[in-house]
Amino acid sequence: MSKVFSALSVSVDGYITGRDPRPGHGLGDGGMLFDWYFDGDTASQVMDGFKLSEPSARLFDTLAARVGASLAGRNTYDDSENFGGGSPHPTAPLVVVTHRPAPEASDRQTIVTTGIEDAVAAAKKVAGDKDVALMGGGVVTAALQAGLVDELVLHQVPILLGGGRPYFQDLPDHIRLRLIDVVPAPGVTHLHYEVQR
Repeated sequence: MSKVFSALSVSVDGYITGRDPRPGHGLGDGGMLFDWYFDGDTASQVMDGFKLSEPSARLFDTLAARVGASLAGRNTYDDSENFGGGSPHPTAPLVVVTHRPAPEASDRQTIVTTGIEDAVAAAKKVAGDKDVALMGGGVVTAALQAGLVDELVLHQVPILLGGGRPYFQDLPDHIRLRLIDVVPAPGVTHLHYEVQR
């Protein structure tokens, strides 16, 4: 059965971007959150141009191979300049959830304006027997609030950014997690959790 998960790079103080993220400026001043994608000597088997450390590459490729659809919020979509009409994943289509007027979408993109539940359902349909990967703090928070997230992976980078967009926004209740795995690697520690229901 298809799972819904999030695997995002995050600072120790909980930010997934630096200050002032915006179109054309991507992660603001937080670009170093992705240094571990390119600081190693092991090429990703899924993403062209990524050269990670061996432990990061093993985990990254395992997660990336699970993805049948990506689901992003509107801020992530806009800041990433609509992913150039494509998707952040080389083979998985993109679903975008937004409450603002819908942007133009390419044939690899689906726009959903009726909320997170419908967006996750659309992404699961597109993903088939593969999983749905969530992108962006707002989407992850909304999906957690709706009880739709199965796993969280925090690629924790040893830096304090002091500002930016948080991984998690306001959550109304406690959400318990069970640690599945910890993978230490150069420049990042991968923390894999199961969401308890």
